[in-house]
Amino acid sequence: MTSDENDEHFLCLKASPAKMDALWAEGWRHFGVIFARYRTSVHGGRRFTVLPLRIDLQRFVFTRSQKRVLARNRDTEVMLRPSFIDDQKELLFKKHRLRFDENVPSSLLDFLSPNPAAVPCANLELCVYLGDKLLGVTFLDVGERATSAVYAIFDPQEAKRSVGILMMLRSIEYSRGRGHLYYYPGYAYREPFTYDYKKRFTGLEYLDWTAGWKPYVNEELHDSGKARRRS
Repeated sequence: MTSDENDEHFLCLKASPAKMDALWAEGWRHFGVIFARYRTSVHGGRRFTVLPLRIDLQRFVFTRSQKRVLARNRDTEVMLRPSFIDDQKELLFKKHRLRFDENVPSSLLDFLSPNPAAVPCANLELCVYLGDKLLGVTFLDVGERATSAVYAIFDPQEAKRSVGILMMLRSIEYSRGRGHLYYYPGYAYREPFTYDYKKRFTGLEYLDWTAGWKPYVNEELHDSGKARRRS
């Protein structure tokens, strides 16, 4: 991925929960201690329009497919704790990065600071286990009134479990339990792309760079909802 002249960034070693809420609301995300936001990205020679996303937790409801993901993973256990990098996560990251054929990340430190639990802000890891096997981890920044997913990794061999979606759903549950208003799942693109799974959540909003946050209407979910009301 490459960005253009609209790329903005700054260095921040420490930000309060309230400050993180404000930064997310302005479209900022961080990679370690570097905060960045950008309006377009290039993949494979094509330019894509960046859509910062967030989920209004008061309007979120589970879809049928998301309920099936939860049911399919009833045998898993979720653990939440302050984030740290260890050999088990490094091994999982090496498996996860095999999914990419372009802009392959080199290390978890591309996304996390050496002290991810506290720098630049409070961060928890949500781990999904099947017995002793680690299936996936998402690193979740915790603000005052919102949470934000920094990065997620999962075992590609467990694709049928939809571990990535499962971790988003568990992050939403955790955020709602804390009384937060928003969960930020990261960026997607206006154009079709592999990030489109992020667009399939109810209560979704996107940042219009000139007019602020607006509801995102996913026609697939919209049509599905109309079909259920007719049945």
